[in-house]
Amino acid sequence: MLHTESWFIGFAFGFAPFAYIVAALLFILALAGLSRQETAQKGNYAGIAGMCISLLAFFFLIGTTNEAGMSLLLIVVAMAVGAGIGIYKALHVEMTGMPQLIALLHSFVGLAAVLVGFNSFLITPGAPTAENAFHMGEVGLAVFIGAVTLTGSVIAFLKLSGKIKGKPLALPARNLLNLAAVAASLILIVVFAHTRTVYAGLGVLIILTLISLALGLHLVASIGGGDMPVVVSMLNSYSGWAAAMAGFTLGSDLLIITGALVGSSGAYLSYIMCKAMNRSFAAVILGGFGTGSATHSERDYGTHRETTVGEVADLLRNARKVVITPGYGMAVARAQYPVAELTRKLRDMGVDVTFGIHPVAGRLPGHMNVLLAEAKVPYDIVREMDEINDDFAGADVVLVIGANDTVNPAAQEPGSPISGMPVLKVWEAQNVIVLKRSMGNSGYAGVTNPLFYRQNTQMLLGDAKTTVEQIAAAL
Repeated sequence: MLHTESWFIGFAFGFAPFAYIVAALLFILALAGLSRQETAQKGNYAGIAGMCISLLAFFFLIGTTNEAGMSLLLIVVAMAVGAGIGIYKALHVEMTGMPQLIALLHSFVGLAAVLVGFNSFLITPGAPTAENAFHMGEVGLAVFIGAVTLTGSVIAFLKLSGKIKGKPLALPARNLLNLAAVAASLILIVVFAHTRTVYAGLGVLIILTLISLALGLHLVASIGGGDMPVVVSMLNSYSGWAAAMAGFTLGSDLLIITGALVGSSGAYLSYIMCKAMNRSFAAVILGGFGTGSATHSERDYGTHRETTVGEVADLLRNARKVVITPGYGMAVARAQYPVAELTRKLRDMGVDVTFGIHPVAGRLPGHMNVLLAEAKVPYDIVREMDEINDDFAGADVVLVIGANDTVNPAAQEPGSPISGMPVLKVWEAQNVIVLKRSMGNSGYAGVTNPLFYRQNTQMLLGDAKTTVEQIAAAL
């Protein structure tokens, strides 16, 4: 019996490092696969395989500890509860609800980092050594990043789900408040790292947590609705760094690697999106759309022209080149399947159809790409903004389906809240047809779109799904 236990312990400690290396490589392959639509499914499978291998190695290590049976039982129960909730949400959430669900999931990672930090501090009383000071510094950073992620993600969830207004919170000297909170947090972490007892350090840690929670709340509350796709990506990065710090606290190499992968990839994605919006990352954090001049939305652009399903069908039937630019409105109306059918019919008639996708279309990076892939739109006709922008001038018809801020020419005018943001230049086409539920909605950034009042633009108002189905039937 003793020999069997010794063999198992030796096997577990030999297997775990190897399994963690394999899992880390699979996570890297998952990121590589998810970078392209054609390989996204393989990327998902690689990520799932990596997680299964890491869990298996973790269970082996748990089996070598005292009270292994009780530990495994508690872990399995916790996983079962989490899996049950996760499966239920996955089966019932709509694609339009995915951004706020992801923001909520990020808050769980932040909460976990805070709880791990507190637990590690309470069970390992301080010692007068450099090693302990380093460990307390890890705990402080984990709690700081985790708390900022927690409240920031909750506010993002509330904004994206419409439970609170998307208008940015503009407190006096808000940038100085953020800077003061960061400085105070860093000072508290240094002080906390030099505490030697639970009683001496607990008060410092609680104050650090409260300041960090307030900082996360204020950071995201100060960001306007137009920047929320970047906020989701930014919080994804925060959650990764929180997980990495928790990995340091727990001494888990795999958690450090995984957190670093999530944190760095989220940060890079945030950078790409900020570049696509012609904004600095600091500008997004410190402000956000909606903080610019209000005079732009008060201008009188004249009256819009409306069209009919039959007239749009005639335009499409006689067109040689058609570009479709979808936005969040297409997701809300669940119009991706009728759009795919319309695309198929037009291509069968010999019409050249392509899609133009803005990097921040929808409320989540890649939102429109996922919807179109779900509806079986061919990958090769879905093009990014930089690839399609020079082609609008040669298009006979552009169909704008539920897009607003991403096709707003006001971005090229000084004084607009979205001034400088690169947009799809749909107005350069011969004819622009905008499918919109009503004229009352000015978009998530709250900026009036002069595109709707241009001479070559016609509005087709109504539910996008129903309207596209009628156009396809008319063809």
